[in-house]
Amino acid sequence: MQMSLSFSLFAAPLVLRCEIHQDDEIFLVDFLPGSDPYSAEAKEINDRFQFKAVVSGNEQDIEYVKIYTYYKEQHQVVLLHEVKYMPPFRQGEPSFAALTGVNYLYAPVMERELQYGCALLEVRP
Repeated sequence: MQMSLSFSLFAAPLVLRCEIHQDDEIFLVDFLPGSDPYSAEAKEINDRFQFKAVVSGNEQDIEYVKIYTYYKEQHQVVLLHEVKYMPPFRQGEPSFAALTGVNYLYAPVMERELQYGCALLEVRP
């Protein structure tokens, strides 16, 4: 019992890594856990989309993961997709999309496609 407690205290920190495909480009983005969901910044994707993940909690204990995808229409940003993941999280699979699976999203204007998948990964120092 003592060993499992020690192991959990020294577990590698977690990070959410998302692989985003848009217009024949691939973006790899890491999102770190935090306590303030409003401080998470969106990643610009080809000046057509914005992608944001909120990883609530700390490096060893994630409370939830929320993912937001927006598309940019003229002079405004419009929410296209929102999803929330709660524990227990799928981990340990070799897939880049172990947590979310692969998602396909389409902007209503010009039907531009964005694909993404995310996984919670342990980060070794």
